Amino acid sequence: MGMHFKLGLYEHQSASAIDGLINMIANNTKEILDNGNHENIERIKITSYEPAYGIIGDPAKRNPTTRQSADHSMVYIISSILRKAFSMYDNIQKDSDIEELWKYLMLLPRDYSSKALYNEVTRSLMKKIEFEHGVDEYDAQYPKGIPTSISIKTAKGEEFDSGLVLFPGGHAANETVSLNNILQHKFIRLGQLGLDRDELVNFVLNLENIADLSNEQLIDIYDCNIKFSDEPIDKIDDE
Repeated sequence: MGMHFKLGLYEHQSASAIDGLINMIANNTKEILDNGNHENIERIKITSYEPAYGIIGDPAKRNPTTRQSADHSMVYIISSILRKAFSMYDNIQKDSDIEELWKYLMLLPRDYSSKALYNEVTRSLMKKIEFEHGVDEYDAQYPKGIPTSISIKTAKGEEFDSGLVLFPGGHAANETVSLNNILQHKFIRLGQLGLDRDELVNFVLNLENIADLSNEQLIDIYDCNIKFSDEPIDKIDDE
């Protein structure tokens, strides 16, 4: 059995919808993001399997009010990534490489803050999402993969479809996304919220290259300088 990784903070079963969305943005940046105009999105349709359809697609999850409900809400997760894509349009149109998009659009603690939960763009996009159970065609592919598809219709009438995504980035069977590259980015972004960045990169990320750690160094391996902040997560600049 292979090991799966989350390339950001999201519920595991949303991974293929995220992968499909990122690939569509990479291949159709100007058409979908329309110079950063979020009103360009007319409709989003997500088709998935049970239990994704019944859990993170549950109608009760369409209005998350806490971090815990938001990170188990497919409509919130996808809308948050799209919101970030619109806000980062200038960067994305210059570099729409798939792995760079995974890093640009990675969901982080700030994306689940009380401020983010009620972001007007996110809430507007959430209302445009339809969720559908793909029945046998999709259910038969689980748990081998995470069978999901996502499509977007723009205000100009253009339609884009991811097709069925079975092995998204982070899945053990995925062969299109570099885990080392993106997981290192995730580790740095999350780690720097509480640790000195140089310490994190120079020691932890290079640990496998240190051939002769002493017993004392091993004992102190988790001894590090922790940064404490009185600022709420809304105010921490992790962008």
